[in-house]
Amino acid sequence: MIVPAALPVGMSPWAAAGMIGTVAITSTIGEVMTAAAMKSIGDLDEIRAVSGLKGAIRAVLTCPLFFGGVSFLALAFFALLFALNHLNLSLAAPASASLTLVTNAIAAKLFLKENVDRRRWTAAVLVCVGVYLLAH
Repeated sequence: MIVPAALPVGMSPWAAAGMIGTVAITSTIGEVMTAAAMKSIGDLDEIRAVSGLKGAIRAVLTCPLFFGGVSFLALAFFALLFALNHLNLSLAAPASASLTLVTNAIAAKLFLKENVDRRRWTAAVLVCVGVYLLAH
C-alpha cells in the first residue's frame, strides 16, 4: 500500500493505486495485443522481400490486433497523463513502470506462451521492492 506521505494532500491511497493500476493494465493489454499482432503477421523482412515495403505496411495496417494494441497503448498514455496530473512524478512513473513490468511478464507467460525465466521474475520482484522503498 502507498503511504499517504508520498501522496499529494487529500489524495486517497486507493485513488492513487487505481490510477497507477489503470496505466499498467492498459499498457500491458496494448503491448500484448501488439506483440500478438506482429507474431500473427509473420516476419516483416520476408513479407517485404516478396511484396515490397507497401506489402509489409499493408500487412500491419490490415491486422485488427495491431489497431487494438495501439488503441490500448494510447489509453495507457492518457491514463499516465492523468496520473501525472494528480500524483508526484517520483511515485507515478516508477510505480506504473514496475507494475507494467510485472503484468507484462505474467501476460507474456499466460497469453503469448513465452518462456519467462527465473531471472526476469527476479528482476520484476526487485523493481517492485525498489518502488516500495520509494513510496515509503
